[in-house]
Amino acid sequence: MAILLSACGARICLSGRDNERLQLVLNALHGEGHSVLCLDLNGSDAVTDAIRHDAETSGTFWGVFHGAGISMVRPAKLCKEKQFDEVFSSSVQSGIAIARAMSLRGVIEDGGSVILMSSVASLRGQAGMALYSAAKSAIDGMTRSLAVEFAPRRIRVNSLCAGAVQTPMHEKLVNSLSQESVNDYENKHLLGFGTPDDIANTVAFLMGEGGRWITGTSVVVDGGYTVR
Repeated sequence: MAILLSACGARICLSGRDNERLQLVLNALHGEGHSVLCLDLNGSDAVTDAIRHDAETSGTFWGVFHGAGISMVRPAKLCKEKQFDEVFSSSVQSGIAIARAMSLRGVIEDGGSVILMSSVASLRGQAGMALYSAAKSAIDGMTRSLAVEFAPRRIRVNSLCAGAVQTPMHEKLVNSLSQESVNDYENKHLLGFGTPDDIANTVAFLMGEGGRWITGTSVVVDGGYTVR
């Protein structure tokens, strides 16, 4: 997503807790003037303050894409407080921290775009996904309320309900399954598993002029998974 938007002419601020990975992406970006904001995306005030400070020093944001999160496949009887905190901190609480920053004057331009990463797990039930599904459902609910709250400044807020996308996190999941289970999982996606480009293209559309009249929506990008 960052590479695509930089190719479209955007100046990118990369954020995450792994500085080595951030530098690899930074080196792959097109154009100049990009920056790195290395921090652990959680629900702390430090996240809000860091984003606000970056806007003050590097310039106002036009948009933000929040894609942080962790996978969690665990039956309810094995879900402890620790797992709850891990899943909700990386996805929901960090989303709120980013929203707090975006609500401040001078951080994001009027008419800008906020995009939060959700999942088809918020729309379809599956055994072992209670915590993960709950977190993604919270993201979708947050999206609708933030869309109303930010509307006076014409800041659009949307979420992406993604199906199975071939990322390292996805590979870790499929490697724990039998080949039969993997085939069954892929067949549930009418167009097969997705790629990061499929998500990036949707983000670019929502960030740009094409998405100027779309807000408060959970956009489904799932290769047909939820059709069945």
